[in-house]
Amino acid sequence: MATITKRTGKNGTSYKVQIRLKGHPAETASFDRLTDAKRWAAETETAIRQGRHFGIARRRTFTELADKYQAAIREHLKSADDRKPHFAYWCDEFDGLSLEDVTPALVATAYAKLHQDGKRTTATANRYLASLSACLSFAVKELGWIERNPCPRVRKGKESAGRVRYLSDDERTRLIAACKESRNALLYPCFVVALSTGARQAEVMNLRWNQVDFGRCTIVLRDGETKNGAGRVLPLTGEALDLLRDRAKVRDLHDDRVFPVPATTDAFGSLRTAWKAALARADVPDFHWHDLRHTAASYLTMAGIGSMEVAKVLGHKTLQMTARYSHLSPERTVELGDVLAQRLGLASKKSNTAA
Repeated sequence: MATITKRTGKNGTSYKVQIRLKGHPAETASFDRLTDAKRWAAETETAIRQGRHFGIARRRTFTELADKYQAAIREHLKSADDRKPHFAYWCDEFDGLSLEDVTPALVATAYAKLHQDGKRTTATANRYLASLSACLSFAVKELGWIERNPCPRVRKGKESAGRVRYLSDDERTRLIAACKESRNALLYPCFVVALSTGARQAEVMNLRWNQVDFGRCTIVLRDGETKNGAGRVLPLTGEALDLLRDRAKVRDLHDDRVFPVPATTDAFGSLRTAWKAALARADVPDFHWHDLRHTAASYLTMAGIGSMEVAKVLGHKTLQMTARYSHLSPERTVELGDVLAQRLGLASKKSNTAA
């Protein structure tokens, strides 16, 4: 029996048809017009009963889905280009296969192969699987090509806690001085903005003047302008605010970027030499530009700022990503315990100070 559900979203109204007949797999499809939905439902139900119907999951290939999904995310997802190697791998693994053939067992086998050459970490393999899952979810929710995403039934590998390298107070002082002395005029302001806001490298290098709100002392990253596509607001205070105000007085009329650099495929490339030289002068080993983001998060955590607020500044979608810094604030954990004990009426009757 066919059911038709009306759905209204930002792209307008659509009609999802679902056909369930005993002894046959469920069939779904989406249409922009109700008349088309009714016609397809009637024709498909008749074909199924007469044994003439081949499900849409059997008619559509994975490669066809991957192409359609990548086209859909290209305009609004910042990390779309980063995902191209992921889909190249999955398209190669599922070459010529229909969506019906992409089962949990097949996905699990292909996922296991990601580790076999030793070139990819567990975290990287999990990113590949996440891209595949998003693509198949698109087939379920947006296209109605398949009934169920097989990826949630595939066990992911356990990732390490992740690298947490941040500047000590002495390292920070030396590196600030080294960047300020650099012959590259853009290094110091880029460095200060990155360190003060926890912004990603690409977010700093692609920052536009219309994202800077001097009145509210914030940088506004809108949806689609971040790595994960979710917008957020960054604090703009202290020397970072002063530096941007000074830069705003003399802007490039032909380039609205806050930090205009030569047109290259790698915007950070023009700073890389100066950055490495500054690290050498400051004697700061094993430190990457991305570690400025870790430094901002670590300092916020050590100042007693909660994980929810740190995650909001950094743009983490899950608290698991922020949890790596939790060990840096044991004093805050004790403070929270004291608050709970007070609220429960179980506070210590003795002084906490040593005798």
